[in-house]
Amino acid sequence: MSIQLFVPKFRVEECLVEIRECLEKGWTGLGFKTVAFEDAWKTYTGLPHAHFLNSNTVGLQLALEVLGRRLGWEEGDEVITTPLTFVSSNHAVVYNGFKAVFADVDDSLCLDPQSIAAKITDRTRAVMFVGLGGNTGRYAEVLKLCRERGIAMILDAAHMAGTRVGGRHVGYDADATVFSFQAVKNLPTADSGMICFANEEDDAEVRKLSWLGINKDTYARTAAQGAYKWMYDVERVGYKFHGNSIMAAIGLVQLRYLDQDNAYRRQLASWYRGYLSGAKNIKLIPMTAGIESATHLFQVRVSNRDELMLALNENAVYPGVHYRDNTEYTMYSYGKGTCPNAAQASSEILSLPMHMGVTHADVKTIAELILKYAK
Repeated sequence: MSIQLFVPKFRVEECLVEIRECLEKGWTGLGFKTVAFEDAWKTYTGLPHAHFLNSNTVGLQLALEVLGRRLGWEEGDEVITTPLTFVSSNHAVVYNGFKAVFADVDDSLCLDPQSIAAKITDRTRAVMFVGLGGNTGRYAEVLKLCRERGIAMILDAAHMAGTRVGGRHVGYDADATVFSFQAVKNLPTADSGMICFANEEDDAEVRKLSWLGINKDTYARTAAQGAYKWMYDVERVGYKFHGNSIMAAIGLVQLRYLDQDNAYRRQLASWYRGYLSGAKNIKLIPMTAGIESATHLFQVRVSNRDELMLALNENAVYPGVHYRDNTEYTMYSYGKGTCPNAAQASSEILSLPMHMGVTHADVKTIAELILKYAK
C-alpha cells in the first residue's frame, strides 16, 4: 500500500447535509452559505473582515489591486516577494502590472528581513510574506520593517489556516491576509479561499471587484424587498472571483475539525523530528519558537534529494517538493542568482507525507527509509 504526500479528509456525510440544503433551496452560488462561512471564519480567527473567494490566487491578485488603488501605486512599482513559493504568489504581482522583486529566505524557508531591507527602493510598495508550511519565520521582524518604511504587508497564508502566535490567529496585524482552502490544504474544499483585510473600506471594495464591479451582489438583491432588485450600479471593471455556496458548505464542516486536524499534524511532525533529529546528513526546518503552527508541510533537506525521492518511490512512498526556486522559471529568470539561500534550498528540500491517514507506523517506515538513503 502506498503512502501519498497529501490525501484530503472529508467528513462526507456532514458535508452532504450542508450541500443538500443548498440544493434544496436552489441556491448554489454566492449566498447564504458563503455569508455563514465568512462569519464562521471571522469568529474562528478573530479577524475583522473576511470575504470568500474561489481561490487563494485571486485573493492575492485582489489584495494587491485593492491596496494599490487606495494607496496610489503605479504600474512598474515593486513588490518584494519570495522565490520559494508556488508560482501563483508571484503571478498575482504581475497580474497587477507590478514587478516581483525577489528577496532571499533564511533557514525557516521564509523571507529574511535583512535581504528584504537590501532590496527596498523608492518604488517598493509592498512585501508579500509567504508562511511556508504554516511557519511564521521572522514575520514579526519583517512587519516591523514594513511599518517603519511605510510599506504594505500582504500575508500569503495559504498554508496557515489555524496557525496562531501568542494565542492570536495569524493575519491580525497584516494589511491583507489570504488563505487557501484548496483540496490538499488543512481546511480542504474542492478549491476556494478567503481574503481578510484590516481596513473596512478595502473589504467593501473587494466585494464589488470579485463580483464584476457590481455594487450589490445577487444574494443581497434577492433578499431585498420591493421592485428594484435589478437596480444596481457597475462602478468599474471587476471579476467573477467570488466563492460559491457548495464550497462554503464543505468549508463550514471542515472548519469544525480544523484545530483537531492541525493537532494531529503537529503530532506527525513531532514523530518525524523524533526519528530524524541528530542525523548528520539530514537537516530539519526550524519552527519559530512560541507558535502553534498549522504544520501544512513537514520538510527535510538532504544533499541527494532527487536520488532519495526515487528510493522512496521504489518503496511506495511519494513525497513532494515545495517549491522550485521561481527564478528558475523563464518568466522570473531576471532574478536568477540573486537569492542563493533559496536556490540551495530548492535543490535540497523534500516534503514528507502529511495527512490524516498517515500513522505512527507510516512515519517510522518513512523515517527509516530516509535514514537509509539520505546522503
